Amino acid sequence: MEWLKILTSNYLLNVAFVAWWAAQVLKTLFSFLLTNRFNIERLFGAGGMPSSHSALVCSLAVGMARKMGFSSPEFAITVVLAAIVMYDAMGVRRAAGEQAKVINKMLFTLPNLSEEDDGEEPQDEKPIGNEPKENEPNSIFPNQFANKALKEFLGHTPLEVLGGALLGILIAMLMPIR
Repeated sequence: MEWLKILTSNYLLNVAFVAWWAAQVLKTLFSFLLTNRFNIERLFGAGGMPSSHSALVCSLAVGMARKMGFSSPEFAITVVLAAIVMYDAMGVRRAAGEQAKVINKMLFTLPNLSEEDDGEEPQDEKPIGNEPKENEPNSIFPNQFANKALKEFLGHTPLEVLGGALLGILIAMLMPIR
């Protein structure tokens, strides 16, 4: 249990993980208020308001400033880390989430096409009305993709990143330094 005491005595780890946990709980609460459904995935998943990644890195940066000073090299490193994480959340990860939405739409709403094109003319056209229903995969994709939607909540909007950053800063300012 000595390792647990060591971990919980580290102010910077504490402030970062309290901020992350607070963001995840708020994200779950906001999701529940919007959908009237409790979604456990929101408690641990990425994406949504507020950004837990932004809360974590901003609380770490502010905690480092409070502990080591604004002119310390450690503070500079945490600010650069925070900028990279927040930029990535709004850029690469958000773009991946948008691409997942398009792929899921293709997977579950395109007309059902034959799996193989053997070069022969189709014998009979399928009657209208045999298009796949929502969340029913079509056969142009290999079977390993059947019924597997890609995760769409990966990145953040600038407002979600700002919300996480402000939450992280607030938590770091409120938690006493040890």
